[in-house]
Amino acid sequence: MPKKKRKIKTKRTTKGIRLEKIPNKITNFYKEYKKQKEIEHLRKIKIQEREEAKRLVQENKKLSLKEDGVKKEEERLRSIDEELRKKEVELKLKEEEQRIKDKDLRLKDADLRRKDLDQIKKDKELKLITEEQKRKDVDLKVREEEQRQKTKKENRKKYKELKLKEIEKQKQKNQEEIKLKEWEAKFDQQVKLEEEQEILKLEKLKIKEQEKMGLLENDNPKLEKELTTRLEIFNIKETKKN
Repeated sequence: MPKKKRKIKTKRTTKGIRLEKIPNKITNFYKEYKKQKEIEHLRKIKIQEREEAKRLVQENKKLSLKEDGVKKEEERLRSIDEELRKKEVELKLKEEEQRIKDKDLRLKDADLRRKDLDQIKKDKELKLITEEQKRKDVDLKVREEEQRQKTKKENRKKYKELKLKEIEKQKQKNQEEIKLKEWEAKFDQQVKLEEEQEILKLEKLKIKEQEKMGLLENDNPKLEKELTTRLEIFNIKETKKN
C-alpha cells in the first residue's frame, strides 16, 4: 500500500507541473531537478523498502514534507511561470512599442528623405529658373546694347543727314543770295543802261533838233565821234548782259 501511495503521489506531482508553460532554460532546469528528485526518491524508496515498517511513519512524514515541498515548489514554479509570462507580455509590449517607434522613425526618416528630395528638386528648379532669368537678363542687356548702338548709329546717321541738309540748305541759301545779288546787280546795271540809252536817245533827238534849227553844223566830227563811242559802249554792255 505505501508503494501505491508513493506512485500516486509521484504521478500527481508530475501532473501538477506544466512543463509547456515553463521557458526552455527553466524547463531544462526543472527536468534536471525532476530527474535528480526522482533518483533521490527511488533511492529513498529502496531504503524505505529495506526498512519498511520501521521507517514507515518517518517515511510518511518525509513524503508528506516532500509533498508540501513539491507543492511549495509548484507554487514557486507557478509564480516564476507567472512572472515569466508577465515579463514575456511586458517584453512583447515593449517589442511592439519599439516596433511601432521604429516604424514611426522609418516613416519620419522616409518623410524627411522625401522632403529632402523635394527640397533638392525645388532647389534645382529654382537654380534653373535663376539661370534662365540670368540668361534672359544677359540677352536683354545684349539686345538693349544692340538697340542702343543701333539707335546711336541711326542718330549719328540722322545727325549727319541733318547736318548735310543744313549745309546743303545753307549752300542753297548762299547760292540764292549770290543769285539775288547778281540779279540785283544786273537789275541795277539794266536800269543804268536803260537810263543811258534814254539819255543817248534824248541827246540824239536834241542834236537832230538843233541841226534842224541850224544851231549845229552837220559835219561836226567831234560830236559824231562822241555819240558813236557812247553807242558802241552801250551795245557792248547790252551784248554782255545778254
